[in-house]
Amino acid sequence: MAEPHEPADDPGPGVLRVSRSLSIPAGEIEWRATTPGGPGGQHANRTNSRVEVRFDIGRSQSLGPRQRARLLERFGPVVRATSSEDRSQVRNRQLAMDRLAKRLAAALRTDKPRRPTAPTRRAKERRLQEKRRRSDVKRHRRVRGDPDD
Repeated sequence: MAEPHEPADDPGPGVLRVSRSLSIPAGEIEWRATTPGGPGGQHANRTNSRVEVRFDIGRSQSLGPRQRARLLERFGPVVRATSSEDRSQVRNRQLAMDRLAKRLAAALRTDKPRRPTAPTRRAKERRLQEKRRRSDVKRHRRVRGDPDD
């Protein structure tokens, strides 16, 4: 089975691309392989296919001061990601690196502040029209007097 095609803006094999403003050299990422937990027979008991990747935020040279402060606030000094879905250690390493990149990118993303707005005149009219219509529907449902008469 062929590996998926790398994106055109991929900075290279020794770099983890997190966002346009952040690329982490492979040397700053530690990884280790262990045996996966759970059932799986002889293969799972003998192979080190579970992969854990660690990124030390405090010692990283690739982070700017704002990025470092934001990540330390969200994750603490070290952020980890693991994968044990695949039988292949190489594939699990790639999955764990992708997870790490997604976690870092999500933590660095800032939401645009919401500006409160007033409803338009047309929106107010529609709301009041709908209230009148519902009121009419409910008023016509009411039974006048005793239905047994």
